[in-house]
Amino acid sequence: MASLQSSCVIGSVAYSSSYCSRRGTTRATINMPKLRTGGLSLRLPARDLVQEVLDMGAGLSAATTSHVEKKYESSTNRNSPSLGNNVSDPMVIAKLHTIMEAVADRVEMHQNIGEQRDNWNSLLLTSINAITLTAATMAGIAATSVGGPLLALKTSSTLMYLAATGMLVVMNQIQPSQLVEEQRNAARLFKQLHGRIQTTLSSGNPTSSDVEDAMKKVLALDKAYPLPLIGVMLEKFPETVEPAVWWPQHRQRQEKPIKRRDGNGWSVELEEEMREVVGVLKRKDTEDYLRLGKIALKVNKILSISGPLLTGIAACGTAFMGSSHGSWSAMVGVVAGAMASVVNTMEHGGQVGMVFEMYRSNAGFFRLMEETIESNLNERDVDRRENGELFEMKVALHLGRSLSGLKNLAAASSYSSFEKGEAIEEFASKLF
Repeated sequence: MASLQSSCVIGSVAYSSSYCSRRGTTRATINMPKLRTGGLSLRLPARDLVQEVLDMGAGLSAATTSHVEKKYESSTNRNSPSLGNNVSDPMVIAKLHTIMEAVADRVEMHQNIGEQRDNWNSLLLTSINAITLTAATMAGIAATSVGGPLLALKTSSTLMYLAATGMLVVMNQIQPSQLVEEQRNAARLFKQLHGRIQTTLSSGNPTSSDVEDAMKKVLALDKAYPLPLIGVMLEKFPETVEPAVWWPQHRQRQEKPIKRRDGNGWSVELEEEMREVVGVLKRKDTEDYLRLGKIALKVNKILSISGPLLTGIAACGTAFMGSSHGSWSAMVGVVAGAMASVVNTMEHGGQVGMVFEMYRSNAGFFRLMEETIESNLNERDVDRRENGELFEMKVALHLGRSLSGLKNLAAASSYSSFEKGEAIEEFASKLF
């Protein structure tokens, strides 16, 4: 086999040399030398040669693979230099989960207590009206009676009126319908906070500042909507009507030189648009809801005083039945009792306290939007602000407007202020 391979190699060499020496001629001949198989023997280490070639191929493949792996590793490290830094702290995640569990528990607590206080409102309203109307009926019957029945009826009627008066005083102080609205708002806001914490955990890199911010929001909500009635209950008849505040106060930004006003979705036009929106919120929406809240508070005060006063007058009227002014006493007892039932129904059946709390909460919602927008505008470094396009969309959604509608509102407000010198008549919010 080795002799045959050497013959082929020698033949090829002879052919190549004959061809190269006679390139200029037209015909070429190939002279194959006559080889003696017995005289010339060329022995090549065929097995060692093949093995060497294979080893060289394997070495080349290994070198190439090692080079590619090193290049991939270097490119990976170069493209993600902060991969190790983006790994979330397990303790931060554990703290956020703990806060989220506490928030979920508060949602359940406020919902349960809200249902309980709603039952208070319904049961107390029904019971007091039943007692008052029964006392008025007994006073009317006592006016036509003499002797023993008269004394029994007027005494019973007086006692029932006095009981209704005491119950009305307590009910008007705690305002169950207003308490229910407070718990509804608290449950809704705690649900929002729960969702934001979930979003932070699922689509971000939570930090210790997120934990601190969540803690502040939980404590602010606890202070704004307390669960106990004694000691920390919100004032139901405040001297001045202020918007509800359920968020931690924003930090005051330190005045810094302006770096740039564009970037991160912000532009000069967007800043002016947000300033106009804040102006409309302050002049129209917040002021209007505070005005309505003052009206609701005055009505609630009048009704809260009138109910116990009428039942007290009715009790006095029935107490003097059977005397020289018996007919007038009976009429006062019956009419005052009937009027007390009407007033009580208007106050607690109409849930005037709930209306006042709703107006106060709406004013607080607009105040929160004002502070949020101003906090972003006061931040001189646009890179530290919330993304401008996303922030504009949030404001538009909170106000129930489209992006074009929000721009039109800002343009109309700017035109009314500079051209006409008066405030725009349109409200910023179209939701409520």
